[in-house]
Amino acid sequence: MATDILQGTLTLLVLKTLSQGPAHGYAITQHIQNVSHDLLRVEEGSLYPALHRMEQEGWLDSEWGISESKRRARVYSLTAAGRKKLKAEQQNWARLTAGVQDVLSFA
Repeated sequence: MATDILQGTLTLLVLKTLSQGPAHGYAITQHIQNVSHDLLRVEEGSLYPALHRMEQEGWLDSEWGISESKRRARVYSLTAAGRKKLKAEQQNWARLTAGVQDVLSFA
């Protein structure tokens, strides 16, 4: 169960990051880390299999591009199906966090 929650959370974070525009893997990890004030760190060993899976699901497209450091990098972008999945994942997250809050605040 914990793995499913973590995997779903990574999917949500990546889709949300890419809703801001196309990015390569390192930029995705940096965005998540920076926006979370270093609370969340995504390891390459988790990110790249997740990106591959999301691309296979049709939520992402990718193409070769050039990174800020002038290196060749795979650049990922959200598809229409990815935007739909993001909306569903955000709704699931809201329900999950509401349920957790209900349990925590039960007297």
